[in-house]
Amino acid sequence: MEWTRVMEDALAYVESHITEDITVHDVAEHVSISPFYFHKGFTMLCGYSFMEYVRNRRLSLAGWELVFGCATVLELAMKYGYDSPDSFSRAFLRFHGCSPSMVRREGAMVKAFEPLKLTISLKGGFLMEYRITKKESFTVLASQREFDYEHAKENISRFWQEHYQTGKGEHVCGMFGINVDLEMKEEKFQYLIADLYNPTRDIPEGFVTRIIPAFTWAVFPCRGPLPLSLQDVNVKIFSEWLPALKEFEFAAGYCVEMYDAPDKYPKGVEDEKYYTEIWIPVKKKAGAESV
Repeated sequence: MEWTRVMEDALAYVESHITEDITVHDVAEHVSISPFYFHKGFTMLCGYSFMEYVRNRRLSLAGWELVFGCATVLELAMKYGYDSPDSFSRAFLRFHGCSPSMVRREGAMVKAFEPLKLTISLKGGFLMEYRITKKESFTVLASQREFDYEHAKENISRFWQEHYQTGKGEHVCGMFGINVDLEMKEEKFQYLIADLYNPTRDIPEGFVTRIIPAFTWAVFPCRGPLPLSLQDVNVKIFSEWLPALKEFEFAAGYCVEMYDAPDKYPKGVEDEKYYTEIWIPVKKKAGAESV
């Protein structure tokens, strides 16, 4: 299934199951792609995490029903997945800027959050710069933590801050940021802040070694200050490169970000020439011609 179809089918599935207890895993299974890449692609293309999108759609629909329907607040809370009228009312207030009672009694205005429709404009010629390269397995020394997909962006950022604030940067500078989801079907994944492992040195307390297997990788160069340069290329991967990809598909639940040494640049990671790479493991699609 092509990536554009994956996202279109995923959005349609969400709409048809909006009042059910749906998860990233449910939708990823429906469109036959791992939650690891589905959630990353969804966030990059849509601008929302999956559950944030679902919550916004539910609260938008609940607002419409309060204005035009006759369901009680309790009935709407239960319908749209809230444990109580109070929790529903708090979420409703945050989203709409008014309480359900204000809508019913005072005619307060509600906000509409319409279903997303995927529109991708493909350009001729070279869509973006990348290379396909084979790399042997390598071992990293890493600070490792497990995250769920829903809050990964904020929590990983805090993980990096904590890494340096607690002095761990003295042992691992942070050459790599590595996402690992070996089964590619779970709701959680492991994240590594890592350097290449030197076997002649002891492993510091609180760190682990991890072997990154040999793969054929699609490598995407990123130039410019962090985090904007990485974010821009990630969006292009999922909005331009993947929809046009015919020969390759995802090979495994790894995603590597490689960071150049900041001290090589006058402004460090904020330098306009700062260099990073995104590595995605790929394999030939069935029936594709050999390289």
